Amino acid sequence: MGTWGKRGDMLVHEHDPYNAEPPLGALAGEPVTSADTFYSRNHGPVPEVDPATWRLRVDGLVERELELTLEDLRAGFAERTLPATLQCAGNRRAGLVAVRDIPGEDPWRGGATSTATWTGVALADVLAAAGLREGAEHVCFSAPDVSQVADPPQPYGGSVPVAKATSPEVLLAWGMNGEPLPRVHGAPVRVVVPGWIGARSVKWLTGITVTAEPSDNYFQATAYRVLPPEADPRAAGPGDGISLGPAALSCELLDPADGSPVPCGRAVLTGYAYAGQDRAVARVDVSTDGGATWAQAEVDAPDGPWTWQHWRLRTDLAPGDVDVVARAWDSTGALQPEHAADLWNPKGYGNTSWARARLAVAPPAP
Repeated sequence: MGTWGKRGDMLVHEHDPYNAEPPLGALAGEPVTSADTFYSRNHGPVPEVDPATWRLRVDGLVERELELTLEDLRAGFAERTLPATLQCAGNRRAGLVAVRDIPGEDPWRGGATSTATWTGVALADVLAAAGLREGAEHVCFSAPDVSQVADPPQPYGGSVPVAKATSPEVLLAWGMNGEPLPRVHGAPVRVVVPGWIGARSVKWLTGITVTAEPSDNYFQATAYRVLPPEADPRAAGPGDGISLGPAALSCELLDPADGSPVPCGRAVLTGYAYAGQDRAVARVDVSTDGGATWAQAEVDAPDGPWTWQHWRLRTDLAPGDVDVVARAWDSTGALQPEHAADLWNPKGYGNTSWARARLAVAPPAP
């Protein structure tokens, strides 16, 4: 067992703050990700919050300010359980780094995507209890984890528009896969914003503020924004670039892994595809000749409207180097962009290009 109760083979990008993803094969065929395998993305040291003294303050453009204990949440609002996928905005950044270096950013592979069954209460119910006032357009989240990335250092925060915040799928969660929420994943209570980048699902939640404008927290106003290729991220200020919100269509090959030796003959290629927001994956195409020809993979139905979908292709592999390419289409008819080079940006967000792997296929034994 590794740090924070994680499996020992996690790829750890940073120890403090703890940022780690599982090997891709650990996600293969698993519609729900166990807590010890679920990726971890943090911006500061993991805080220790006592559930007995924890309080959630709700203020801003509301009719009634609230201060809620964990028991208030459990007893005062209807409990909900929902399967939802979370995906780091930097997922598959390694593919962008291969195009051009991205200094200061972790080279996440495709494992910064995971799915859990979350238990808590609808944020919409808590906001209804507080009552939204005229002019309420955004719901801001605050937490106690202090990040040194911001200048000056500040606690983590972010926001989502009221229209998303009042949708029934957004949760204030205290449970994960039927167990209490682990500390590294935001205990005692975190936000879960299905269909949006993981950065908006703020952990260790302590405050909800309803405002007319998006949060001015560094991680909303300056970070998690797609800058033009020629921009210097060190000079970027609030409002520069494109703010990231709903997750974009993506796809990954999980098994066999890139570079791995495999025997020739019948093989099963497996992966995930994730459409984000309220879309579904409609089709996954897989090529074993670098994109010259394609076959349609079997795609599992989602466990809910907010989850990834696993896929598989049964095929025959001939000896030699085999270039596997996978691409997904969503329910709007949209297709992923082909090349990572077309998506390169100086912070390495949003690599939704086609998944690629080269397999070393061994000849039959003599």
